[in-house]
Amino acid sequence: MNDETDFTDKKRLREKAEKLLNEKKNTEYALSMEADANKLLHELQVHQIELEMQNEELRQAYEVAETAQKKYTMLFDLSPMGYFSLDPDGVICDLNFTGAKMLGERRFSLINSNFKLFVSDDSKPVFNDFFKKVYISNSKESCKVMLGHDDKSLCQVYIEGVVTEDEQKCLLSVVDISKF
Repeated sequence: MNDETDFTDKKRLREKAEKLLNEKKNTEYALSMEADANKLLHELQVHQIELEMQNEELRQAYEVAETAQKKYTMLFDLSPMGYFSLDPDGVICDLNFTGAKMLGERRFSLINSNFKLFVSDDSKPVFNDFFKKVYISNSKESCKVMLGHDDKSLCQVYIEGVVTEDEQKCLLSVVDISKF
């Protein structure tokens, strides 16, 4: 009788069963590990493709933003009209190069200056009335004033202004009309 086929010996039967179970476990474990590794590899590959797609989307968004910035620069900074953004007290929050030229100062030195300081004394009542009406009416208002400071006239301007709803800033467009 062959030892390997003798299933009546409980001890040998148990040893054989445990040996087969260990071999089966090792095979199953190896297959399980391989399956897990394949799943992980698949997930990593999918995630890499997702990241590449997001990166492409970000690159395209960056290009759109860069194009918009160039357009903004041309429309705002290089406009032949002066643009100003004022807070409710008349302090200049932003302006373009034409606006700075109208006030006779460098652009960045004008930020946080009060626009009213550049309105001639004779025109201050007109400007103050206009500025008050812009905030009260919440609609477009306009006026003509003389810009000037330190007893020197700069230019006569036509101003249109509106107040933004969100920030409560007054947006001014200023046109030099002294040559008309």
